[in-house]
Parts: sequence; C-alpha cells; structure tokens
Amino acid sequence: MSIQGAGRVWRRLDVTVRDLPLGILFLVVSVLPGLRGHGTEVGDLPTRPFDALAVVTLALECLPLAVRRRWPAVCLALVTCGFALDQLRGYHSAAGTALPIVLISAGSHLEHRRRATVVLLTVAYVPLAIALSQLGSGGETPAEFVTFYLVLALAWGAGAWLRATRVAEAERRERVAAETRTAERAQIARELHDVVTHHVTAMVVQAEAARYLTAAPERLEQSLTAVSDTGRRAITDLRHLLDLLNPDYGPGPGTGATEAKEPRTPAVGRVLTLVEQTRRAGQPVDFTEQGTPPASTGSADLVAYRVVQEALTNALKYAHGSRTSVQVRHGETEITVEVSTDGTGSPSAAAVGSGRGLAGLRERIDVLGGDFHAGSGTDGGFTVRARIPAGGTS
Repeated sequence: MSIQGAGRVWRRLDVTVRDLPLGILFLVVSVLPGLRGHGTEVGDLPTRPFDALAVVTLALECLPLAVRRRWPAVCLALVTCGFALDQLRGYHSAAGTALPIVLISAGSHLEHRRRATVVLLTVAYVPLAIALSQLGSGGETPAEFVTFYLVLALAWGAGAWLRATRVAEAERRERVAAETRTAERAQIARELHDVVTHHVTAMVVQAEAARYLTAAPERLEQSLTAVSDTGRRAITDLRHLLDLLNPDYGPGPGTGATEAKEPRTPAVGRVLTLVEQTRRAGQPVDFTEQGTPPASTGSADLVAYRVVQEALTNALKYAHGSRTSVQVRHGETEITVEVSTDGTGSPSAAAVGSGRGLAGLRERIDVLGGDFHAGSGTDGGFTVRARIPAGGTS
C-alpha cells in the first residue's frame, strides 16, 4: 500500500483510534527507567518510586488522551486528577507533560461551558498549590506557583486561538459557498430569461402572423414550420441549461446524434441562426460579421451571442417589422456588437417585459471589463452596443 493510500485509511479511522497512540506513547515513555522522576515537578516534593498507585496515576494521565477530541471535558477532568495525584504523591513522571497538551486540546475542541471550565480549573489549582506548598520542603515560592499557572493558562489560550481560527475559517467557507450559490442562481436565471424570452417571443409573433395566412396554405405551412423549429430550438437550449445543473444526466430518449453532439455554449458563429430565426418571424434583419474570432475568447462569445439574442428579442416585441441591423466585429482582444432598429414597427402581442434582460447583459459585460450601452436614438429607433474583452471568464 502506498503512503497516500495509508494516509486515506488512517483519516477514515475513528478519531478515538487516531488519538489512542499518543496516550500509549506517553504511557510507554513514563515507565522507562531512565525517565522516572524526571517529569514535571511542582511543589518541591521528594521523588517517590513507582508503586501500585503509580500505575493508576499514569493511566489517568495518559489513556484519556484517546478521547481528547471526542470528549474533551472528560479527558481534561481525568488527566487533571491524574496530574494532581502525580504531584501530591511525588512520582514526577513524564506523563505530567500531557496536561498542557490536554489543555490545548480542550481549549480547541470544548464547545459548552468553556468559562465555567476555566473557573473550575482555577479554583481547583488553588488548594493543590497550597497542599504542595505545605507538603514540600519550602523551596517553591508563590511566584513559581503563579508562573506554572500562567503556563497552563497559555496552553488553554493556544487551544482557544486554534478554535477561533477554525470557526472563522468555517464561517468564511460557508459565506463563500452562499455567495457562489447566489451567483450561480443569478446566472441560471439570466440564461433562462434569455432562452425562454427569445424563443417564446418568436413563437408568439410567428403564431400571430399565421392567423392571417389561412388563405395562403404555402405561407401558412412555412409559418407553422418556423414555429415548430423555434420550439425545438427552445427545447435544445433548455436541455443545455439543465445539463449545466446536472452534468451527469445524459441526452434524453429520442435525442438524435447531431443534437447530442451540439455544443452547450452558443458561439458567435451561431448568431446567423438567431438572425434567420428572427427573419422567419417577420423581422427584416441585416447581418454583418467582420474579422476573425481569436483563438481563445473565454466567455466573450457567449456574452456576444446573448447581446444579439436580447436585442433581436426586444426588436420583435417592441418594433415588429422595423428594419434591424446586426453588426459583429472580431478584434484581436475584443468583440464588438451593435444591434440597431429604426423604430418604424409596432409592438407585438408579446410586448411585455421587465428590463431584466438588458440589466443582466450589463452585469455580465461589467464583470468582463467591457462597455455596454442601450438606448433610444433621435429618430425613434433603439440601439444596443457592447464591447466585450475576449479571453475573460464570466
């Protein structure tokens, strides 16, 4: 098994199993002949040889380390009792070093009654210091007892700092996740608005026109075919959006090979498809494309596509029948889009909107560092202009 594989197996073990080796290590070190009597010493008591009670003392100081993260309060209570017994009996074992470690762990992992725990430990330390002072030879001064208490308090403070850092990091990750979810919902809402508004508007306009073509069967069939094609286009675009929400969900039943291989992200080259669809809806559109798209456009091609889509949708809704011009220019570092309508047409049956489409486009282009303008001209027409830097990610 590789080191990485062993590491993954180790991390999957229960936290108690992972902490137990530390307690066993302290226990083994404490019983080594060369380290007996060379541990923590508070109170200047003479060192006593190990006896039967020493085994209980070492067990209290070492073995609870296995639950220092699972039950920090229990671990702290047992180790503290073991340490007090170790000092009062004069064993002075190396296991006494476990107390600062347990204080750090408790300060980091104890969730409830933290202040009460600090007060209780402080109160318990006072009679221990008095008892050690009376039992000792008088070599330990009050200042030294206070110094040792400050060392223990520093260990607890280190654990509290670790806990505060961990909580702050968890809050930061939660905040970032919430912001990411909000941004994703806003992006999906913009995509749905663009797709549904454009295709449904075209279908409504085409269906309205079909009502007046009953006397011309050929033109009526063309109009109904355009409605059908627009509906299929809408279903395909909606499926692409759903695939973004669940990438593991493959093409549904009845999906053709051509449709399955169709790119999920519309490219600027497909602007012509939008233009032809709009023409079939009865909107005269002139389309001009200049330059060669750069090798890497990032999100610029999708944003340019959405600009044309939204502008043509508004032309169908608010200036149906007006001559519309679409110009797309590819530069080395940017894409420029301009869609203008002369304003001689009339509102269609789908002329209802909230302005969300243009606002969403402005937000997208601002993120990429581009420029966006949409407004009416002196002749009553409406113009949408966008400069979109290529190579950015939105």
